[in-house]
This record gives sequence, structure tokens and C-alpha cells, in this order.
Amino acid sequence: MKTIKGPAIFLAQFMGDEKPFNNLGSICAYMAALGYKGVQIPTWDSRCVDLEKLATSLTYASEIKGLVESHGLQITELSTHLQGQLIAVHPAYDTQFDGFAPAYVHGNTKDRQNWAEQQVKWAITASKNLEIDRHVTFSGSLLWPYMYPWPQRPQGLVEIAFEELGKRWKPLLDFADSHGIDLCYELHPGEDLHDGVTFERFLEVTGNHTRANILYDPSHFVLQCLDYLKFIEYYHERIKMFHVKDAEFNPSGKAGVYGSYSGWLERPGRFRSLGDGQIDFKRIFSLLSQYNFDGWAVIEWECALKSAEQGAREGAKFVTDHIINVTQKAFDDFAGKVDLKQHTINQKTIGIL
Repeated sequence: MKTIKGPAIFLAQFMGDEKPFNNLGSICAYMAALGYKGVQIPTWDSRCVDLEKLATSLTYASEIKGLVESHGLQITELSTHLQGQLIAVHPAYDTQFDGFAPAYVHGNTKDRQNWAEQQVKWAITASKNLEIDRHVTFSGSLLWPYMYPWPQRPQGLVEIAFEELGKRWKPLLDFADSHGIDLCYELHPGEDLHDGVTFERFLEVTGNHTRANILYDPSHFVLQCLDYLKFIEYYHERIKMFHVKDAEFNPSGKAGVYGSYSGWLERPGRFRSLGDGQIDFKRIFSLLSQYNFDGWAVIEWECALKSAEQGAREGAKFVTDHIINVTQKAFDDFAGKVDLKQHTINQKTIGIL
């Protein structure tokens, strides 16, 4: 077994125009002072990194790595959540998702997709330049408007959409494989890959690709009323990344899992800062340790009530307290005094005769 690394934190929700959140160096100093050991970097935020330069210049990659390490931190992974979303977009969401891309591709879905594919490729190459072997992204979605089967979905619609999704991602998975990088999809509502069954559909259309893996975030499963502990038992071999994020689901006589179009504060299912929700993190850390998870425990702060600063401050200790320093010996080794290799074992020895 291996001990989970951490605590680390995803910087996306913290970046801003005010100090210390306005550049990579100052936010690293801030997080290090709170007790963090790693940072996950959003590649779309130029206040953190220049993604193209990170992919094309080993010198720049070395400078970024050195900057983070100068604060006693490591880069855990790079993220292309926003760019990955644009690999597959249903037309109903074109206008909303244009904002994830530069203005020169707005209104042109093919150019936007090509831009997103290049971004993911750069992130894969940048990960290799930084000596990181895994990368997190979103799958995008062609099917989300058809989530509820009313009106009745046309026969074959789901299969056709997943075939197209696989066609778009297979070259990127092959590119990742050539660079020794795992692509870890965050299974998330709004994405075609949002639970175990949809992930299995994706594996089918990508030839069970070895580089198609999972970022495990239990908060998204609580909001779907999915068994987030059993999920680990099913898919632990594919879980290569971990977002530590809490959530709660409090249905009422008025609202349930669909949320009633309400804002995050009023929804029955909402994200919470660590320790304020309903997730059994002791069991999660135990299961991941048992199944030899060798990655980072990365906090993703999202909370409808608590400030980001308080969430980050409390979160570092929360994760530290939950990480299990796995044992390197069996607790009953003291009783193993007899070397059976030195004795003849037969039926009489074990009491059969």
C-alpha cells in the first residue's frame, strides 16, 4: 500500500485580481503558509501559467516548477476542465460555453472544438515537461438535454452520441498515451461522463483505453444519490485522481435531486466546505488507501455558505488528519515465530489425519 499525498488544493476557485490571489507565486506562498504541500493548476488562467509556453518551452516549464517548489509545494496536476468541456457541446449550450474560449472562435463550433483539442494536447505535453503523469479534464456533453427520457429519446440516440464522443476523444487519449499521461475525467453532472455507467459506455467506444481514467469527487455523487463508497470498490483501478470536496443532500416536500432551478444556497443538494457536509471521508480515505491509490488528495473548495479563505484554512488540517500513513508490516507479525519452510508440512501436521 501507498500513503496518499497531500494536502493539496485546486487553485481555480481562488484566483482573482487582488493580492495574494493574482499570480502563481503569491498564491503559492499563501497556500504553503496554510499547510498545503501541492497545488493543482487551472491552465486557462493566465495569472497562473501560459499553457502554450508551458508546452513548448522546457525552460519556462522548469521556471514554473521551480517557482512552485520555492514555496515548498509541488504541482500535483494541470487542469483543462473548461477546455475539455468544449470538445463536445450540444447546440443548446453553444452561447453559454463560448465564454470558455477566446473571442475569435465564438459562434464557430468547429473552430472552437479545434481550439479545445489543441489546448488539451498542450496540457498533455506540458504535464510531461513538468514530469507529471496524469491530467484532469471534462468530457464535454452531447446528451445532457436528453438526460430525462421525456419526450422519449429516439432509438439509438445515446449510442450514436457516445460513438461521436469516443471519436473525438480517442485521438487525444492516443496522444496522451504517447506521452505517458493518464487523462482523468472528472465525473460531473452536465458532462456525458457523470457516473459509473456512462464511464463504462465511454470505455466501450474508446476500446477500453488504458489512458481513460477517473478523477474521483464524491460530492458529485452525493448530489446524484449514488453510492460513492461502492463506486470506489467498482472502479478503483481507474481512479487516478481525487478531489476532496464535501456536499449535502436535504430533500424536502418541495424539492429534490433536480433542484427546482434554484440557486446553490436554496438547492436540496449543495456543496459544502470540508467537514460541513454529509460525506464519510474516513471511509473514503480508508478505501483509497486499501486499494493502493498513489495520487494526491486535492481540495476543491466550493461552498454555498463559507468563505473560500476559511474553507482553505480549515481544509488543510482536515485532509492532513484524514490521510492514513499506511502500515509497512502486519499487526500480528509478532506472532509469526515459526518458519514453516524449515518444517515438513503434511496431512497429519494440519490435523487432517
